Amino acid sequence: MTTEPMTLWFNPACSKCREAARLLDERKVAFERREYLSTPPTQDELRTLLGQLGLDDPRVMMRTGDELIASAGLDGASSERLLDALVAEPKLLQRPIGVRNGRAVIARPPERVLELLAE
Repeated sequence: MTTEPMTLWFNPACSKCREAARLLDERKVAFERREYLSTPPTQDELRTLLGQLGLDDPRVMMRTGDELIASAGLDGASSERLLDALVAEPKLLQRPIGVRNGRAVIARPPERVLELLAE
């Protein structure tokens, strides 16, 4: 089986993202930083990410405590509307998220990113 490089959906201002990157660096794991705020994901990328996370509901990968959720009226929104919101406001995406070999984890706590190293 070929091992894909890891991708870390990353916000440089986020301490949890920096901690996940440090954990990977310490273990000399090659990974690509996906700075999703400067290059927002598409709806198709988000749907793929949902599948890799094993999720059906985009709310699980969203920062539901963010005031933008309530102010945009997203509390009872459909999955499609939530995906639209994530494309428009990628800061609503939970972080960090590690992706490798078709699997993904929301790395909260950051040590969860290490789960992707087990084959």
